[in-house]
Amino acid sequence: MSSLWAIAAFLVIGGLISQLYERTAQSGFEAVVRAQLFNLVNAVTVDENGALRGVPDLGDLAYSQPLSGWYWEVLPASANTTGRLTSFSLGRARIADVPETAAPFDMQYRRDYRVPGLDGETLYVEEAEVVLDGENHAARFRVMGNASTLDADIAAFNRSLTLYLGLFGLGSTVINALAILYGLRPLSVVQRSLASVRAGERERLEGSFPTEIQPLAAEMNALIDSNRRIIERARTQVGNLAHALKTPVAVLLNEAGAIGGERGRVLREQGERMQAHVQHYLDRARIAAGGESAIARTPVRPIVDRLLRVMVKLNPGFRIDARIDPAAERLVFAGEQQDLEEMLGNLLENAAKYGRSRIELTLAVSDAASFAVTVSDDGPGLTPEEIVEATKRGRRFDETVPGSGLGLSIVAETVLQYRGGFQLERSEFGGLRACLTLPRSGDAPIS
Repeated sequence: MSSLWAIAAFLVIGGLISQLYERTAQSGFEAVVRAQLFNLVNAVTVDENGALRGVPDLGDLAYSQPLSGWYWEVLPASANTTGRLTSFSLGRARIADVPETAAPFDMQYRRDYRVPGLDGETLYVEEAEVVLDGENHAARFRVMGNASTLDADIAAFNRSLTLYLGLFGLGSTVINALAILYGLRPLSVVQRSLASVRAGERERLEGSFPTEIQPLAAEMNALIDSNRRIIERARTQVGNLAHALKTPVAVLLNEAGAIGGERGRVLREQGERMQAHVQHYLDRARIAAGGESAIARTPVRPIVDRLLRVMVKLNPGFRIDARIDPAAERLVFAGEQQDLEEMLGNLLENAAKYGRSRIELTLAVSDAASFAVTVSDDGPGLTPEEIVEATKRGRRFDETVPGSGLGLSIVAETVLQYRGGFQLERSEFGGLRACLTLPRSGDAPIS
């Protein structure tokens, strides 16, 4: 904004200087022509016959050079006056005048106007009618100056002024930009340091900051420390709650087994459902506590490899394939490891439950800020209407398969916490394909 104001100021100043120079040059030029008109009047008389006489010398060689654009002329202005006097530069040529209606005489019988010259130039004319003696012999005096030369001088001055002001303005803008960039360098350091904190490479803003920036860095570090304490406190409370509920639920399940029969089965099912729901809400609380962590960072490939090894052991009859894009080898998930394991684990477990013999997992880079994971199976799949219902809590389409119906719901809610994407569609094997889009952090070597 300051550069724009500087440019506007240069334009205004340039315009004012140009106008002042033009007015001064024009006034000086007209004053010279007017003075030469007075000299011409003083150098001309009439003889006893009323003929114009005189050898004017206006002190300028231009009046002696043909077609110079500087001329003078004396003509009769009354019936009793004869003759015609001209400068050598004008000779027998004539310069047209303008009607008095276009350029009237003033109270002193003087006027000025512009007319075309003999060589394509523009002439500035000072004209006066003067009575030369007591016999009322009158003459019209005209002095003509080359106004094109004046206009050319003004144009040359404007070009020089534009050049110098342009160079000065450009230099000022560059200096201003360099000063701003230099002044903002500390903020760039803070930005890079904060990006390192968000990427998990550092835990605090580190480095030497100027006095003006140091309070900002201190407040940012205090905010990071406060965020970390809040997360740790929430995790501790979640752990305590999980431990407090674990024993009562286990007792209920044991009592259900001891009761036996139909009542025991109903009690056990409700206990298991209670256990699943408690775990579900505990997971949601943990995700809410840790989903916005500024330093959460998890390599993706090790998690995928570990889950696939577990799936191969638990489902020996399945063909489990993995298609990993080479560009995704070093992907880092911008989130908690537990959340990534839970999302992928639920999808793989769901594919194993409903698939017949094949599961395929793909991992690929979506863009600079996200990556995609898909899990496909060859099961019966879902209709479009069932896909809409699938992510609702506790919704199950096959009651013969054990489970609580919370798997896809947990995945959907976890993805929502990370502002990612979750989509269900039919796979190329005829079953279901679950597509995850998750945020990525700065890629790093994976050990």
